[in-house]
Amino acid sequence: MTPPAVAAPEAPTRAQQADEFDVDTGTLGGEQKRPWEQVALALFIGIPFLAVLAAVPIAWGGFLGWHDIVLAAVFYTIAGHGISIGFHRYFTHKSFKPNRPLKYALAIAGSLAIEGPVVRWVADHRKHHKFSDRDGDPHSPWKYGTSLGALTKGFMHAHVGWLFDTEQTPQRQYAPDLLKDKDIVRVSRMFPLLVLFSMVAPAIIGGLWSWSISGALTAFFWASLVRIALLHHVTWSINSICHTIGDRPFKSRDKSGNVWWLAVLSQGESWHNLHHSDPTCARHGVLKGQVDTSARCLWFFEKLGWVSDVRWPVKERLEARRVTAADRAAA
Repeated sequence: MTPPAVAAPEAPTRAQQADEFDVDTGTLGGEQKRPWEQVALALFIGIPFLAVLAAVPIAWGGFLGWHDIVLAAVFYTIAGHGISIGFHRYFTHKSFKPNRPLKYALAIAGSLAIEGPVVRWVADHRKHHKFSDRDGDPHSPWKYGTSLGALTKGFMHAHVGWLFDTEQTPQRQYAPDLLKDKDIVRVSRMFPLLVLFSMVAPAIIGGLWSWSISGALTAFFWASLVRIALLHHVTWSINSICHTIGDRPFKSRDKSGNVWWLAVLSQGESWHNLHHSDPTCARHGVLKGQVDTSARCLWFFEKLGWVSDVRWPVKERLEARRVTAADRAAA
């Protein structure tokens, strides 16, 4: 008896191939950085940094107006809180539940910081917490040892060097929840367009505001280049400075510390010791006088009904994590 013919499987459609691409390798790029990605990364780090070096003489020459200051502050605040509230406290650690419009807004705002697509950022940060200051941590300043030379090398690696590692964090392993979220996949795919908007929008607004080409150019310099460089280095300082120095009033299994002079610029992220002691806590600056603008924004969003289930600090939980005199003596 002749067996029934088996139909050949249909070739996957382009849409199905795209879906498979998302599941297998994430939402932008593969698990290995390609040469063009390394070049683009170097340009987006190097050019804004050169702008910072040129900032003082340019400001001294009169090429800084109040329009530029306002635009730089607004774009810095939006993008910075997009990283701290959105990419970090929500998408990475699920410290609260936003409504859908706010979820979109946080993903878009964080992308304006030009620190990578949201799925990639979250995967890297979750891996950091899993191996914090141990083998496997993508950006520990203690990677090469504890001597002065080793720590200097490790500090540079933690601050910026790790970004050029060709092997990337597997997104399927560390951010499977985000890969299943169509809203977040959509925003991750939009990352190149959001980068373009982040770079160009200040110049357009500055030009229209002053109705001049010079207004567009100075806005591009201050509110695009300088703003991006400052936000980048403040964010990277959490990886480098806050894992090298700082107060450690709470127990953690790594060397995370609180660095007060970074608190305002980092939107409260530099109260890093408590964060590593209790990662899902929505407020990082939990002690008296610790400014945490991200937590204040969350408080406001909660009052408006835009977020729910906020994991605010609990007194008993904090006290249980306090470093005691006995702990210090044992160390």
